[in-house]
Amino acid sequence: MTDTVDLDAGTVFIGGGGPGHALPQVLLLKYANRHGLVAGATGTGKTVTLQTLAESFSQAGVPVFMADVKGDLAGLAKPGDPGGKLHDAFRKRADTIGLALDYQAFPVTFWDIWGERGHPVRTTPAEMGPLLLSRLLGLSDVQEGVMNIAFRVADEQGLALLDLKDLQSMLVWVGQNAKELSLQYGNVSTASVGAIQRALMVLENEGGDRLFGEPALELADIMRLDASGKGMVNILSAERLMNAPRLYATFLLWLMSELFEQLPEVGDPDKPRIAFFFDEAHLLFDDAPPALVDKIEQVARLIRSKGVSLWFISQNPADLPDAVLGQLGNRVQHALRAFTAKDQKALRLAAQNYRPNPDFDIAEAIQSVGTGEAVTSFLEAKGVPGLAQRTLIRPPSAQLGPITDAERAAINAASPMALKYGRALDRESAAEILAARAGAAAADRAGAGGSGADADLWRMDRDHARGRRYEPGRRVPSDPAPRARRSGSDSIAVTFGKSLARQLGSKTGQALVRGVLGSLFRGR
Repeated sequence: MTDTVDLDAGTVFIGGGGPGHALPQVLLLKYANRHGLVAGATGTGKTVTLQTLAESFSQAGVPVFMADVKGDLAGLAKPGDPGGKLHDAFRKRADTIGLALDYQAFPVTFWDIWGERGHPVRTTPAEMGPLLLSRLLGLSDVQEGVMNIAFRVADEQGLALLDLKDLQSMLVWVGQNAKELSLQYGNVSTASVGAIQRALMVLENEGGDRLFGEPALELADIMRLDASGKGMVNILSAERLMNAPRLYATFLLWLMSELFEQLPEVGDPDKPRIAFFFDEAHLLFDDAPPALVDKIEQVARLIRSKGVSLWFISQNPADLPDAVLGQLGNRVQHALRAFTAKDQKALRLAAQNYRPNPDFDIAEAIQSVGTGEAVTSFLEAKGVPGLAQRTLIRPPSAQLGPITDAERAAINAASPMALKYGRALDRESAAEILAARAGAAAADRAGAGGSGADADLWRMDRDHARGRRYEPGRRVPSDPAPRARRSGSDSIAVTFGKSLARQLGSKTGQALVRGVLGSLFRGR
């Protein structure tokens, strides 16, 4: 057994120890905002590394946000079991690397876009913006242009896009006024509007409409500390979400863009303000347009000064664009298997990403390290990359693996987030305002001897905006009067609330900078 590791403050113990291994390997918290990579084939220990990193950040008072794609990370909410089947192996490894194994639980908040296994996570179409929405829906360039027009007109006319119903109603209005809008904004094809509406219908049928609505997620609620000073570990339930990979990637990109746009510049803090983990990171870049990849790379570079630590987790470093890979200064490379010529080439490229160590061949080490072992390199003083080292990763302090549904439900019920996000809000926004306008116009036409067809058109607009099937023949007098536009605390300005507060610049600027990575479009 080695002596117990004695670390300075401001460091995170990763592992080390044993024959042929360095002791210790540490992550300097003041360089954690230079981002990181955890890579390796399936079954080589990436999940354990991910959990130990989350534990270490939390212990240091750094909040964490991570996606749980297999349900394994929920165990962070419970201490490890000294009587469990993995205890002997963990104890042996802890003795080898000089770690005083201390089982403990960590503060956890569970989130779920569908609101089934955690608190609902919502945003609004206004906050997500046309670029990310277009990617989420798989729109063509022409269709994306129509989406941008819809957002621009909504800005200019004070129509809050707070949920999917608002966006659908806005697109109906754009289609009905395509001729007039084309003169000012360029061609608006009703065929493109129809294609967007079909894509929104597919998204709605898949349950993706749960993502849009209020109350929208506030960043402060994922950047909390508990009473003991530990950082909150926010776990997004992603088992079901992984069946909709485009939705998964779009949500994580939106959250990263919100962090970038809202957090103030802090330079190089002593420790990150939040650590953000992208599991299955290749999904962020699959089928992404080059312009979006460029913006992700810029954010990875610039968000450092906001005090945000980004970690990308994937099977192979080649899954990430070179421009993004070049921003990742801290690296944990688990085993890669090289069964084909293509695999061997990827292995050699992965080895070239490390500072050479004269004591061993990096490519051979990457291929031969066992489960729970990795080739690591962390930034040293002045941000210099450290030598590649063979490292035994420290065992986790919390339970490794899932918790029961009853335990999860108890944690959710005790969380203060349950009261804040448990119930959806449906405030007056674009759908209701457009319905009221249609009603007022129909009433004016009726007073001037308008046709029954005009009244039918009004009812169709209104019923669509309210999410109700239109019933021909329903009498106009029996319809409720259009709701008056609210005033005071329920004014349209307040209805926008947080949505408009997050937008930047003038109305013209908003259409350009809204959404993912938008601040970069302002000539940064």
